[in-house]
Amino acid sequence: MATSSRSLADDIRGRSDAELIDLVLARPDLARPAPADLTSLAARAGTRASIQRAVEALDRGHLQVLEAVVVAGDAVERPALLRLLGTEDAAMVEALVQDLWRAALVWRGSDGHHVVRTVPEVLGTSIAGLGAPMRELRPSAPAEQFSPEHIAAAIAAAPDDSRTMLERMTWGPPFGVLPTATPGRNTARWLLEHHLLVPVSADRVALPREVGLALRDGRLHRSPELTPPALEARSVSLVDAAAGGAASECLTHLDELAAAWGAEPPRVLRAGGLSVRDLRLAQTALDLDPEHTAFVVELAYAAGLVADDGEVVPVWAPTSEIDEWSSSEAGHRWATLALAWLASTRAPHLVGARSTGTGPANALGPDVQWPAIRGIRREVLRELASLDPGSAPAPGSLRERLAWRRPNRSAGVLDEAVEAVLREAEWLGITGRGALSEAGRALVAARPDTTAHAASGAEAEREPTPLLDRAAAAMSAHLPSPVDHILVQADLTAVAPGPLVGGLGSFMRLAADVESRGGATVYRFTPESVRRALDAGWTAADFTETVRRSSRTPLPQPLEYLVSDVARRHGQTRIGGAAAYIRSDDESVLDTMLASRELAPLRLRRLAPTVLVSSADPRVLVDLLRDNGFAPVHEGQDGAVVHAETPRRRAGTRRRGPGPSVSPVDRAYTQTLVDGLRAAEATADQRRAEDESRPGPRIQTMDPVVTLSLLRDAVADRHGVWIGYSDGHGATSRHLIHPQRVEGGRVRATDESGHEKSFSVHRIVGATLEG
Repeated sequence: MATSSRSLADDIRGRSDAELIDLVLARPDLARPAPADLTSLAARAGTRASIQRAVEALDRGHLQVLEAVVVAGDAVERPALLRLLGTEDAAMVEALVQDLWRAALVWRGSDGHHVVRTVPEVLGTSIAGLGAPMRELRPSAPAEQFSPEHIAAAIAAAPDDSRTMLERMTWGPPFGVLPTATPGRNTARWLLEHHLLVPVSADRVALPREVGLALRDGRLHRSPELTPPALEARSVSLVDAAAGGAASECLTHLDELAAAWGAEPPRVLRAGGLSVRDLRLAQTALDLDPEHTAFVVELAYAAGLVADDGEVVPVWAPTSEIDEWSSSEAGHRWATLALAWLASTRAPHLVGARSTGTGPANALGPDVQWPAIRGIRREVLRELASLDPGSAPAPGSLRERLAWRRPNRSAGVLDEAVEAVLREAEWLGITGRGALSEAGRALVAARPDTTAHAASGAEAEREPTPLLDRAAAAMSAHLPSPVDHILVQADLTAVAPGPLVGGLGSFMRLAADVESRGGATVYRFTPESVRRALDAGWTAADFTETVRRSSRTPLPQPLEYLVSDVARRHGQTRIGGAAAYIRSDDESVLDTMLASRELAPLRLRRLAPTVLVSSADPRVLVDLLRDNGFAPVHEGQDGAVVHAETPRRRAGTRRRGPGPSVSPVDRAYTQTLVDGLRAAEATADQRRAEDESRPGPRIQTMDPVVTLSLLRDAVADRHGVWIGYSDGHGATSRHLIHPQRVEGGRVRATDESGHEKSFSVHRIVGATLEG
């Protein structure tokens, strides 16, 4: 139990190491960057940005309790809190309040729990559909006007039409527009005269919070939702078999994508990403729908198997890691992909959706980056893991449960993301027929629940080896065994009864086109596919012998005729590349050039008695020939002489390498952080004790976040503050001020003489409360 405190800072300083670790794990943003001491940690925990993130991470049960604590006010008694929540389960409410204290959204004082000052600002004035308190809407109103007895009497005496108007505003929103018709204005006038409504503008009225609570019979919500809704499920069979088949297909798709992009890598768009045309080409090569193709492309990128090659003309090409990955055991390959998908902050389902720019989001582009998808994936899988093996949840029930866990997220966005996660998990083999597979269950159970802040996509390589091995072993038992043979048929097709072993699979992807996929893959030999193999260096004899050796059926004559016919015509016409040519009517000059050792690097080759060709650039060719005593001129495509111009060089754009990786905010990191904060706090306590022994206020340099927090507290408490203020020359002076408001990077305050002044926050080097 933590000791009672006078502020959030005192509360945090009084926590044990275990409680501080729980705080940082619950709110990992407090650890980036590492705070200087516990005072800085407390100040950061009270900032609006950090509170916003913490509130957005609350489920509906914790959010309802937090709203009840805010509405009830500081140091609320438990019976009043239970009445607001409409429940009698005091133990559950107490546990939820403790969770809020653990996350530093409330702090514990000698008289009870207090809400952190920034929480009401984040929740807004309309909490749970209630309006602002009467003291904020009408500060000059006497207290008896918003006493419970006065409000109850006024509601009881309200005419039927006035009561109807109140009922429409009971559960929110608490604002209304004055009716234009005379009867409606008369009804509203009665409510205004009896202070059940308060005017906020010429034509708008507000329902005060006290009146709203009276109309709700003292309840904050229609019904308490402190526990998650039940997850409905149905039993399915052959889950692991279906998952293993999907995982095998996923591995095949990755192999085919790597083979296609290894031969003809697509260009990187100027703004980053993959063009729509190249995505369609990949879709044709993989024979998948657009959503599935985008998933395969993004999965390859997340696993570090494809990347921007960083050349002058950048392309998306397979990385060096793909060779090691391709040679690994199938279960290990799948585990690498599954862990990369779990750790990725990219959302493939956003590909093609309208982005914030001028067009749809491109695959591998920046608009597909959405860090929230990682948390949604883990929440979906955790919900699936909570069911019995072989149970598939009802999609509507799962969405309701996740909506309870993330009530602050847009329902439409959340539904779309959950549907996408379920679809991608099925494609990847983490689920089978809607239920979590054995491998998926091992993956969820073994993965540490940490918050990583990584910039690159290849996070799977940073996973601990035991986790990778466990996931691989769980899937290996359900993956189809690779086969080393095919069944060639007379119609120029070949059937692979399962996933092919590495060498044979690479040959079939090169020498034949995939006609259909499933439990068995059907390939078709075509003139184009045979020519593709011959272009890769295979001879007709090697091609035929490889097929004959790999087939369990005799080699049909039509295939032999096809291979020999394509080989006979292959290479009859040849095409080469030459960057420049040299022509001269004097053949002896060309003979001299060919015989010159100094010109050997140009690799001159004679095509005709008066024509030589070279792969060198024409300008280089001219310079080198002139250096060796020849007098050539550069001619254009039309045969005219090209006159030399002064070259204009430009530096290429510097490419930034990947940012530094950041260690995850896990328990080990947090323990180290807390140890450092304890040491820093001991030093700070010693320094404060020394300062207190000296006469006059001592202003020390402090973290700007701490300074801002102290100034905001002084505004709320109407307390004086000593500040150290740096002028334009770097000199620091002391001022005693009474802050009035902090906004726009400036503090409006009155000084010792009572004059109002403005101080720039960035010039305040430190502050301490008066007295």
